[in-house]
Amino acid sequence: MDSQSQNHFHELDAVMGTTTHIPRLMSADGFPEWKYRIEKYIKMKDFKIWRSILRGPVRITMKVGGQVIDKAVENYTDEEFEKVEDQERALAALTMALCPDIAQGFREYTSAKDLWEALIEVYEGNEDMKESRQDMLRQKFNMFNYVPGETLEAQLQRFTALTTDMNIAGIFLTKYEINKKLLNALP
Repeated sequence: MDSQSQNHFHELDAVMGTTTHIPRLMSADGFPEWKYRIEKYIKMKDFKIWRSILRGPVRITMKVGGQVIDKAVENYTDEEFEKVEDQERALAALTMALCPDIAQGFREYTSAKDLWEALIEVYEGNEDMKESRQDMLRQKFNMFNYVPGETLEAQLQRFTALTTDMNIAGIFLTKYEINKKLLNALP
């Protein structure tokens, strides 16, 4: 294998992830696939870290008199340290999964849950943005056609990517609709 091919595979591994390399979010366009892959990757590595992302930061407290106060770090139990460490690993995992240009815009977040929610808000948007994305995907589906000079394999890959994006966006088509569109688009 030549060095150019090796570089391509290394770049692909960086984006897609492997069992030893975390998937990286490189652009806004790749967010839906990254979101799916990062969740699977983190669950595979350590499910406690995924729970930390979903639950949010844990505040270690103790009761003094009738009042609840933050517990001093030097008084943490091993179990409490483990909770804090899980939170830090969760934040580190999400941070490392962002390319430097994207990570720069999210440095203010100090908990994995806050970072996760911010990423979703920015890249998936509010309900209006989601609806607009759905409309755009429906339009792309309706206008899907053969591109002169395109191979059948390339056309199928383009079509599969489109239908996958539609599913991710919450647009579910019947097998009949999908098959009919694909057959009508064949050269």
